Amino acid sequence: MSSSVELARILRSRPEGRSRCAPVHGEFFMKNHFSPLALSGLAFALALAAPAMAAEPQPMNRVDFQTEVSQVLPNDLLRATLSVEVNDRDPAAVARGLTLAMNNALARAKAFPTVKVSSGNQRNWPIYGKTQKLESWRGRAELTVESKDFKAAGELLAQLQDSLQLQGLGFVVSEETRQDIERQLTSEAIAAFRSKADAVRQAWGAKGYQLVQMNLGSTGGGYFPRAPMMMAMKASADEAAPVPEMAGGESRLSVSVNGTIQLQP
Repeated sequence: MSSSVELARILRSRPEGRSRCAPVHGEFFMKNHFSPLALSGLAFALALAAPAMAAEPQPMNRVDFQTEVSQVLPNDLLRATLSVEVNDRDPAAVARGLTLAMNNALARAKAFPTVKVSSGNQRNWPIYGKTQKLESWRGRAELTVESKDFKAAGELLAQLQDSLQLQGLGFVVSEETRQDIERQLTSEAIAAFRSKADAVRQAWGAKGYQLVQMNLGSTGGGYFPRAPMMMAMKASADEAAPVPEMAGGESRLSVSVNGTIQLQP
């Protein structure tokens, strides 16, 4: 107790001691809690924050608009999907049945060199009865057909339907045709955008304009209408499916340009 009283008396008699301790304590705290890099970063952030507080003026005389050009194209590519299902108590028998059906279809397709045929999805699954007892297995395999030769594709599809079911048939613009036309339409869409920008400039009586931003987009030409069970009529054993007449129809390919210009008074 006497030691505490003596310490308090000394401190009262040396007021300068307290003022000297404060900066020493503050310096010790800063050195041990903040690195020089952190202090410099804090100072820099505070310096930047001051001008950022002021609201920046919004850009004036900006106009947003869009142009679009399109072209109707004949669908030049046929795509079709066929499938087969096999049921058996033995899963190995199901797998063999699917394999035989697919191998037979691929072999018959070799007679049509202008038609591209490839194996699609294949899967097996169990069939349970009312008592949840395994009764049998079922498997399904798919075959895809693709060609620009509609007549040859139609003949092949007619032959394959004696063992497979036609699940979907559709027509699209082929990728190479779509890319060629899209390049052409892109140039036309940009030219239309520039023409409209100049019309806007003239209407506002501006001396010129500056492009702020521009975006390109395209739609159409790649729609594949998958029709479940479309023409899914399996021919009888003594009657072949008739060769269908193929009409590919048309698709519309569009290219759009949207952007912003800033008028110069």
